[in-house]
Amino acid sequence: MKIAVASEGKGLKGEISTRAGRARYYLIFEDKKLSEVIKNPFAVGGGGAGWSVASMLDEKDVDLMIAGRMGPNMRAALEKKEIKFEEREGKIEEVLK
Repeated sequence: MKIAVASEGKGLKGEISTRAGRARYYLIFEDKKLSEVIKNPFAVGGGGAGWSVASMLDEKDVDLMIAGRMGPNMRAALEKKEIKFEEREGKIEEVLK
């Protein structure tokens, strides 16, 4: 299973970002091991970040996305791409246990 975690930093010790579409980074995990760090190109800019992030994660074959908060557009985009999602808080390393 591939999991994408919204993060404000590049490491496992950081906190899960509260901003799903505007998170600075997405950490991609495969079998609970960090496989890729993506700088979110949609972190700054106009509207549509949720749809753009969902498309980006779909291209990476992500099965589950975790972030602190997700707006209705992000939720709709993830559902359309058939990506499961969870709102979680805390340290990234804790959510993967």
